[in-house]
Amino acid sequence: MARTSRLPGFYKVTVNERRALVADVTGTEVDELERGLEFGGLEAETADKFVENVLGTYALPFGVALNVRVNGKDYVVPMVVEEPSVVAAASNAAKMIRSGGGFVAEIDPPLMISQIQLTRVKDQAGAEQRILERKAEILEMADRAIPGLVARGGGARDLEVRRIGTKEDEMLVVHVIIDCKDAMGANLVNGAAEAVGDRLAQLANAKLGLRILSNLCDKRKVRVSCTVAALELATDDMDGDDVIDGIVNASRFAELDPYRAATHNKGIMNGIDSVVIATGNDWRAVEAGAHAYAARSGRYSPLATWRREGPGLPNLVGHLEVPMSLGTVGGTLRVHPAARLALRLLGTPTAGELAAIAASVGMASNLAAVRALATDGIQRGHMALHARSVAIAAGAEGSVVERVAAMIVEARDITLEAAKRALDLLTESAEGARSVEED
Repeated sequence: MARTSRLPGFYKVTVNERRALVADVTGTEVDELERGLEFGGLEAETADKFVENVLGTYALPFGVALNVRVNGKDYVVPMVVEEPSVVAAASNAAKMIRSGGGFVAEIDPPLMISQIQLTRVKDQAGAEQRILERKAEILEMADRAIPGLVARGGGARDLEVRRIGTKEDEMLVVHVIIDCKDAMGANLVNGAAEAVGDRLAQLANAKLGLRILSNLCDKRKVRVSCTVAALELATDDMDGDDVIDGIVNASRFAELDPYRAATHNKGIMNGIDSVVIATGNDWRAVEAGAHAYAARSGRYSPLATWRREGPGLPNLVGHLEVPMSLGTVGGTLRVHPAARLALRLLGTPTAGELAAIAASVGMASNLAAVRALATDGIQRGHMALHARSVAIAAGAEGSVVERVAAMIVEARDITLEAAKRALDLLTESAEGARSVEED
């Protein structure tokens, strides 16, 4: 089968059948999927080399988002997440967006900021001038600390000086800008900062402070846009035009109110984080950068916005911009089998391509959430999927899980107590049927 992310009915088949389908469309082997995802993709012995005081591993579901097309290319996107409905909602929204041509992404060069703090600066202007005059020297020193990256075409690209603090506590912060290529770059950037710190302090006649990367990687952003026709957004109870009004209203609410913006952005990060975790990247760094960027104006704002576009038949147009420091080489990726498998399922993308994919899934997650809020409300679909988890918690197994889930959804009582009552009814019914057969 040709590479595609359109796999209708995927959720209806068994796990083994899904693996076979994904292996077929991504060019991987079924055995590779089985081995790579066994026991959560990470053995305890390997985990012991990751972090300290290891007792074992903690598995999370590894699913795939379907219908994702970014810059004209299809992707079956690995997602690791524990929250029900995230994968299904992203896949459904991606299908709507796909009908309008899919996601269009622009990716900045992979530039990261290496920060060197200088304190007790007596003459900020003079110190800044002396540092800028030695810019070439500083960049060369930084490159000598990261020869492997330089050999791959990366390295120090620029230098900036920022004046911060007060007259009583004057500081300079020097930013050395590093091109990290396909690496996330934390260790490389930190190494460069430490290499040039003493020389910068000497030039500024200052005391050397912190030397570390910034997770506000606003020189390494990804921008995603999409267009969705009104017909694609319609529900059984609302036409597409009214749904667009509701989504635009939700967007404006987030733009005006930071309390709403926080939840709006959480929906975006549902998609982004799931891809970041699946591919072995640092989701905490991505979260920190995203939320700092959302607050860059001094007021917390949404990362994605939605607007109506006309005239003629109405369309919904979305725009998202977010900093994204991801890597496809080095770090966890060297040793985590499931992370390496996730990248192979994506066709071994560059770091920039991976950022575009993750941001696109984030945008799909956001569209699914605001559409639900504008129509049936967020709980209806979310709780229907959550019902399966509740059924399992009540003790249901195998095919009984779906039956219990259906019963509590129909009763609109998705609680553990309701699930236990439903399970008891099914158990009594099954026992009664057996008694009749024996008689």
